[in-house]
Amino acid sequence: MSQSTQDPKRRQRQTMFLYAIIAMFVVYVLSSVLSPQMMSATKEVSYSDFLGMVDDGEVAAVNLNTGTSEIAFTAKGDQETTYVTTAFPDDSGLVERLEVAGVDFSASVEADGGSPLLLYILLSYALPILFFVVGGWLLNRRLKKQMGDNPTMTFGGMGGMGGLGRSGAREVKGEETGVTFRDVAGQDEAKDSLREIVGFLEDPGKYAEIGARLPRGALLVGPPGTGKTLLAKAVAGEAKVPFFSISGSEFVEMFVGRGAAKVRDLFQQASEKAPCIVFIDEIDTIGKRRDTSLNTNDEREQTLNQLLTEMDGFDNNKGIVVLGATNRPETLDPALLRPGRFDRRVPVELPDLAGRRAILELHSHDVKIAGTVDLDVIARATPGASGADLANIINEAALRAVRMGRRQVTQQDIDESVEVVLAGERRKSTVLSDHEKQVVSYHEVGHAIVAATQKGSAPVSKITIVPRTSGALGYTMQIEEDEHFLTTKREALDRIAVLCGGRAAEELIFGEMTTGAANDIQKATELARNMVTQYGMSEEFGMVALGEVRNRYLGGGATLSCSEGTAEKVDEEVIRIVEQAHREALATLQTHKFKLHEVARYLQRKETITGEEFMNIFTRDDGFAPKLGGQPSSGA
Repeated sequence: MSQSTQDPKRRQRQTMFLYAIIAMFVVYVLSSVLSPQMMSATKEVSYSDFLGMVDDGEVAAVNLNTGTSEIAFTAKGDQETTYVTTAFPDDSGLVERLEVAGVDFSASVEADGGSPLLLYILLSYALPILFFVVGGWLLNRRLKKQMGDNPTMTFGGMGGMGGLGRSGAREVKGEETGVTFRDVAGQDEAKDSLREIVGFLEDPGKYAEIGARLPRGALLVGPPGTGKTLLAKAVAGEAKVPFFSISGSEFVEMFVGRGAAKVRDLFQQASEKAPCIVFIDEIDTIGKRRDTSLNTNDEREQTLNQLLTEMDGFDNNKGIVVLGATNRPETLDPALLRPGRFDRRVPVELPDLAGRRAILELHSHDVKIAGTVDLDVIARATPGASGADLANIINEAALRAVRMGRRQVTQQDIDESVEVVLAGERRKSTVLSDHEKQVVSYHEVGHAIVAATQKGSAPVSKITIVPRTSGALGYTMQIEEDEHFLTTKREALDRIAVLCGGRAAEELIFGEMTTGAANDIQKATELARNMVTQYGMSEEFGMVALGEVRNRYLGGGATLSCSEGTAEKVDEEVIRIVEQAHREALATLQTHKFKLHEVARYLQRKETITGEEFMNIFTRDDGFAPKLGGQPSSGA
């Protein structure tokens, strides 16, 4: 007999055995409670004793059941005990005796309802056993119906009572995922790394013939929204194998041992459906590095230990591939990353310019877009955007087209959707006073003029003083013509100078400072600190790393790894760099003060101007035409 045939019968025997244990326990409890009460509540006596107690005046009340000839009576001073006897036939003098003794007597007509002993047996033994057997059978049927009539998921089986030890993994057939590599854009390197896994799942024989073995696991690492889950589904869709999906948080339980039981059950399901893919999202939830600190979690560590054991234990010739996804790889336990478990690490990074263009094209296939739309402009305007951000941009553009009563998405819709995703919706309820509008205008033009006078800075594409829901009262947008992967020290200093341009314009024109430069100051300080602690661009410290990046995929920033004295010098160097850029911005605006007034007044009237309008005013009369190219800028 096969193992698959034996398992259901064995689980059924275990189920019935569990029912019997529970029923015996309940019977014991009921017997302990009911037996003393019911057995002490009634006491049988002879008829002659009854008559003697009546003559002696010891009987308080009598009830005669004419249907069963049973006499039940209570004694004076003992009302809790009921005495029972059987009436003697043709005893006509009983009534007279009761009257003489002053006994309260009555009669009733009832059918034979059985003795109290029979009722005790029924309540204590028969009903509890029947209740648990029938209730267990109904619960077993319900669980079978909910879980697809899978015998491994029944009540009382090895998975735990009521399926409490079940993994909860969602199984999807490969062809039903609806996703293949054609549906994933902007991740060509990641797809190339996963194609070999697809080839093994499709034809494991050709790999076994040469002696090659498939990696047991592959870890997908990258920022949120880059398509890690989508890639895992695409692997299953390409290989047309079952796909088990579960989140790492679903293994975490309050009771110790439950998470480990779920891991065992997950791999048992996978072995039955091999070849298949097991996808664990947010694997850092259970895969964190083990330590001896006070905040350790025994349940999580047991779950991790079970996962390590299962990945070592299963026969990979069956074709079980474990895919994990995380955006916190630095927190994972080293034992999880060693060869033989997660053999491969597949980076799923933010898409580059070509990748963003491909993602926009992919998501625009399902949307009616006008032929005049230029997706290249959108791709250049969204550096650092993830695939999820780009999909949201296309969707926001389609929603805006419907609101405007159009049947197609236009370039204006997409441009506005970029601003909505990056800066938020327009705040119609915020109305700036004339003075505030004037300050914001000079602030934004200050950014634009400093950027335009720099040799390698990105060209200004838009300036606006329309408030947004993100809190910005205005912003200056710069769009790169080409994508850059390296930044020189001069370009970093120029970038800080552009960020200081808004505050410098306020000081130059109004002789005072406002809170509008808060975001600019934060970004300038962060860039200057990175130059000192990470990039080795400081004259004071040279090529020395003074900080460590933490959670780089989640924007966790860096922490200093130096002495307190060095940290003070780092602060001084950061202040020096920012102040130097601030002075450069002031000098630039002082030189172009006339153009600063002219462009700011024009912006104040129109509220939003294009980069072309700005350059026409800025280069008019003096013939100054700065060279374009660089990095995008921020707003006030």
